[in-house]
Amino acid sequence: MHNNQQNSDSAAAGLLAGLGAYLIWGIAPLYFKLLGDLSAPEILAHRSIWSLLLALVALAALGKLKGLRAVLTSRTTLLALLVSTALISTNWLIFIWAVVNDHLLDASLGYYINPLISVLLGVLVLGERLRPLQWIAVALATLGIGYELWQFGSLPLVALGVALTFGFYGLVRKKTPVDSLTGLTVETLFLLPLAVGFLFWTTSPTSNLLNNSWELNGLLLLAGPITLTPLLLFNIAARRLNLSTLGFLQYLGPTIMFFLAVLLYNEPFDQAKLATFIFVWTALGFYSVDALMQRRKRRALRD
Repeated sequence: MHNNQQNSDSAAAGLLAGLGAYLIWGIAPLYFKLLGDLSAPEILAHRSIWSLLLALVALAALGKLKGLRAVLTSRTTLLALLVSTALISTNWLIFIWAVVNDHLLDASLGYYINPLISVLLGVLVLGERLRPLQWIAVALATLGIGYELWQFGSLPLVALGVALTFGFYGLVRKKTPVDSLTGLTVETLFLLPLAVGFLFWTTSPTSNLLNNSWELNGLLLLAGPITLTPLLLFNIAARRLNLSTLGFLQYLGPTIMFFLAVLLYNEPFDQAKLATFIFVWTALGFYSVDALMQRRKRRALRD
């Protein structure tokens, strides 16, 4: 009985942590919009620097600095993290650019497509096999993207850029034996010379913190907690929740972004865009039904 209570408390804490993580990821555009006068590369530079400093503090507080030293002496792990750094920094850059240039709807679509990209990468890279409902989901998402290509004569590059960079990032990190916080610390460490170099050489007047108002500098410093807090909450959730529950929570972020884009920022949402989203939402419906069926099967086998 006591054990059941503990499991239930752990799952409840995991659910709250997961909701917190995806809620922060969903409302992050509100923060980046406040920095709309800065260019996307400049915001990315600040995000890298302040995330690194906060990550180092968090590692020290959690007593994980020894693990960081071990990673920094492993050539193969560093090489994998160099690849993941290129992917996550590109993802951040596309996302920040999308927010400050009124393409939040496209970024939202990208994060909706992401689970299906991950399924495809599992087939193409890891040799996994798609189940029938997963095939339907991937086909519907492809039709949605194809429909947009037919309507506008161009691919939704922001959405595909967000989905592909994050999908490949997840794949690289899945195969790299490093926890999220240590991995992020190394990734932002790799970005540090580029970030400092950019802020030093750019002609942007806001790159020199001494010239800025304290409000702007305060906002720039916030980039650290806004990057790190959801990641730490996600780690708690990942340890305490099963994957299918976590899979459903991942729709929360892009859904919040979708409503922010349409209701708050009045981004154009015509019939063609709606059709693409309907294809992708239906695809995710099939994907979710498949995930639930697999979860039930596993439960039945355990019982």
